[in-house]
Amino acid sequence: MRSNRFEVASMFRARKPRFVSAIYGSLLVFGSLIGSGFVLGEPAQEAENVATALPGTAPLTIEGDLASQMIDAIDGFLDRETARTVARRDRVWREHVTSGQWPEEWITSRKARLAKILGVTDPRVPSPRLSILAPAGQDPVLASGPTYDIYAVRWDVFSDVTGEGLLVVPRTNRSPAAVIAVPDADVSPETLVGLTPGVASESQFARRLAESGCTVLIPQLIPREITKRRNVSLTHREYLYRPAYELGRHIIGYEVQKILAAVDYFAAQVDPGAKPTIAVMGWGEGGMLALYAAALDDRIATVAVSGFFGPREATWSEPVDRNVFSLLKDFGCAEISLLIHPRPVIVEAARGPEVTVPKGLGGAPGSLSTPKLEEVQSEVARANDLLKLAHLPSHLTLMTSGDGRGPYGSEAFLRTFLHTLNPNSNLSALAQGPQWRRENPWQSDRVQRQIDELDRHIQTFLEQSSDVRRQFWSRLDTSSLAKFTETVEWYRRYFYDEIIGRIDLPLSAPNPRSRRVYEQPKWTGYEVVLDVFDGVFAYGILLVPKDIRPGERRPVVVCQHGLEGRPRDTIEGDHRAYHDFAARLAEQGFVVFAPQNPYIFGDRFRTLQRKANPIGKTLFSVIVPQHQQIVNWLSSLDFVDPTRIAFYGLSYGGKTAMRVPPLVPQYCLSICSADFNDWVWKNASTRSNYSYVFTGEYEIFEFDLGETFNYAEMATLIAPRPFMVERGHFDGVAPDERVAYEYAKVRFLYEALLGLTEKTEIEWFVGPHTIHGVGTFKFLHRHLGF
Repeated sequence: MRSNRFEVASMFRARKPRFVSAIYGSLLVFGSLIGSGFVLGEPAQEAENVATALPGTAPLTIEGDLASQMIDAIDGFLDRETARTVARRDRVWREHVTSGQWPEEWITSRKARLAKILGVTDPRVPSPRLSILAPAGQDPVLASGPTYDIYAVRWDVFSDVTGEGLLVVPRTNRSPAAVIAVPDADVSPETLVGLTPGVASESQFARRLAESGCTVLIPQLIPREITKRRNVSLTHREYLYRPAYELGRHIIGYEVQKILAAVDYFAAQVDPGAKPTIAVMGWGEGGMLALYAAALDDRIATVAVSGFFGPREATWSEPVDRNVFSLLKDFGCAEISLLIHPRPVIVEAARGPEVTVPKGLGGAPGSLSTPKLEEVQSEVARANDLLKLAHLPSHLTLMTSGDGRGPYGSEAFLRTFLHTLNPNSNLSALAQGPQWRRENPWQSDRVQRQIDELDRHIQTFLEQSSDVRRQFWSRLDTSSLAKFTETVEWYRRYFYDEIIGRIDLPLSAPNPRSRRVYEQPKWTGYEVVLDVFDGVFAYGILLVPKDIRPGERRPVVVCQHGLEGRPRDTIEGDHRAYHDFAARLAEQGFVVFAPQNPYIFGDRFRTLQRKANPIGKTLFSVIVPQHQQIVNWLSSLDFVDPTRIAFYGLSYGGKTAMRVPPLVPQYCLSICSADFNDWVWKNASTRSNYSYVFTGEYEIFEFDLGETFNYAEMATLIAPRPFMVERGHFDGVAPDERVAYEYAKVRFLYEALLGLTEKTEIEWFVGPHTIHGVGTFKFLHRHLGF
């Protein structure tokens, strides 16, 4: 209804006599246009005029909502691109394992890559302590079973982060093995050992291993409990995932680090030169962490994984805290298991966690279900096929509980695991469960304490991130404009390849199609569709001034809408954010193109980001080539000056202004309106009310910007082209001081380092989140020479 009101209002604003005489015919045309999804600014004279194409283009005959069709096309493309990525990954691994010998250097490089994308980068304390938690003067033993004692413990991970959980120590017949038993995120250490209800006794694998003589450490994971946090309700895991991801860290990486810190502790308890027998077993989230930990640390002798192993192509549909950027480019579970070779990997096909994070709470929706038996079997077979190519024996053992959905921690699974540690070991019969000996005052707030520690750690790194970025940019040479232009290219490639995600497909022929949708006194508007690649298309509205002389080439301003916007919002209706700035520029004589960007329809477009991330892509991986095709086509028009194509975007369009012009060199200048700020802080702060941590934009977080590209660094990729910021004092994006802080770095680069004294500016105005269109219009006229 909103668009209908705008359409009716714009028709009656025309106030021309011919409108009255033709009202019946015009309303017929108007009704047909609503059905086809586009807008009239003023009624056309004849129905056939509406279908008139721009000269040099074919008629546009597509019906329906083009923006919706664009989202569907990108969604289908990402499904195909996922399949292509997985196929490329398979070819690359096959090439390396058939090289004649086991590729040790390749495996080492893949371990480093896995550590990077998991965020396993912060140095752990060199000599971790493990402390027993007991009130002064009380028995340190928390609980006891027939043959073992249980202690509440804490161990060092980073200087400001600890792990917490339970340590189970056999009293007699102790095995030389130390096992880190990792539960699912929603299973507590007490439940996994049988002290509290929730897990059937036969699946209490931590308890069963302790009964069999192993020393067992059970870490507390961050659970998936949903909690209201300011404007949104998030799982605990998503709350930590959001800021960590922006800073190149990950909740998965932090919990892997807690496991590896425990490995550090156990490894330090043996005589020098002796190889400790340290193993890891996990279920659900714990199975995932166990697999990753063993892949990264050769000191782990055996790993057992239940309720997780299988294809990872559907990661995008799981809870967002499992989102690992570019995981599928290099790894499935099969490839990760090869990083563990020749150490044993025991896989149990069993019931996994059944979890649903619902829509509508502000966090990312997602779900977990039990991996299908045939999928687990297929992934194990893929790993074995790669080993056969290398002429190596398999190190994987697949155990099946029931039909693949039986209870986890089956006796066969545990028995096989123990035999890999010691061929003479036996799985003890299930004994009487443990009993409490005293209260644990640390248990009630243990989860919150673990959340708070990681939160403080993340915020500490946020404060340090500007120094990390400064070091990252140390190879940039600003001693001259020529040196700058040469050395900045490495960063441009890195930005495209590692941050945005480059799609290695050639652009299609544009095949432009158009139809006239506006007829105004000073300009004519055409809806335009361009092919991009593999079913993906670009769509927008072109405004052509009527006073262009034959042979004249005009400058172009690409006017980009914001979140949930449409091209028409920039043209008509006096939208409170846009104030018809595209139409106003056309009235001043500029050629204008208003593209439809694909950040529309809520969860539908956010799902595109979810699908893109595991293959090392983002929503802007598609937006960049869409804009490249747009400027290529605009450059081909005989009334356009291809050297004077400018970009001007508001809000999410301002976000586009920071990411697209760095990678589309035909944009001769960029204007960021109502978006420019200390972007890393805005995404990673859990202290500020301005932060995206507390909003429903769960797709907004971009992996590792904190160490690489804040907005000042993105502006560096735009330089030496003109760059401008438009900022309303009452814009809720960020406070003035944060905007000024980040822009000061841009001005320093342009003016102090490069001597570009008139190529950057910021306009402050008294107003909200909106196009002001005063200083920016002057900026456009000055730098476009028009």
